[in-house]
Amino acid sequence: MRHSTEQQNTMASLILQIFFLAVILATSQGSPLSYYPLRIHLLRSKWGSGDHHIPGMSCLSWRLAVETNNVIGWSTVPEECEDYVGHYMLGSQYREDSSVITDEAFAHAKTFKLAGDGKDIWVFDVDETTLSNLPYYAKHGFGAEPYNSTAFNQWVFTGKALALPESLKLYRNLLSIGIKVVFLTGRTEDQRAVTSNNLKNAGYHIWEKLILKSSSYSGKTAVFYKSSERAKLEKKGYRIIGNIGDQWSDLLGTSVGNRTFKLPDPMYYIS
Repeated sequence: MRHSTEQQNTMASLILQIFFLAVILATSQGSPLSYYPLRIHLLRSKWGSGDHHIPGMSCLSWRLAVETNNVIGWSTVPEECEDYVGHYMLGSQYREDSSVITDEAFAHAKTFKLAGDGKDIWVFDVDETTLSNLPYYAKHGFGAEPYNSTAFNQWVFTGKALALPESLKLYRNLLSIGIKVVFLTGRTEDQRAVTSNNLKNAGYHIWEKLILKSSSYSGKTAVFYKSSERAKLEKKGYRIIGNIGDQWSDLLGTSVGNRTFKLPDPMYYIS
């Protein structure tokens, strides 16, 4: 049975209304979605009547290529994938993907017999790893808009970034078995106070070190900066049991630790 364009539009509108009603109900019952703002971004359907896929919408494949580091050096999310990325980041799949990774990370951590000298550490990135900037990116196309350092830094200085719940759980679990935490972030030294306060307000109350990017790394890649800082930790006798971040540049290079864990992030790419 074929439907008119008006009927198709009505059906699509009804589907969206049902979707948002389900989100609101889930949130009111303490769903994980309550960590993030609701209805920030209207999502367009990727399917037409009769379940025929709309041509050119291969965003799931694009995201897979990004996460596996096969698509590199990109500056913005493809325009046609803006809504797909928004749907993914605000939906349950992002949380479920993150949970699988952090659960595996803790399983890895528990296999170690710690030395007991306080030198066993876990390295965490900050943005989109321990803290989530989704409220900011939801207002800027989920990465489809060109990066604006001024606007992003203004957001950072509000100190309102949210905890990524799965990373917070991993953080607490690691502390419970005696592994100390080091935060290694691309944020700059002038953001130390706001970053420290934001971490504490989000639930990360103690750490061994909070390392921010000094001016000496100006013009250097994130891989170089983070490799250098991890090497300094090792020279001080620290043993990196694990290393987790949302960017491949958090995990590549040298002194990466015993094992690395990549959290999903299809919103931006840092070299």
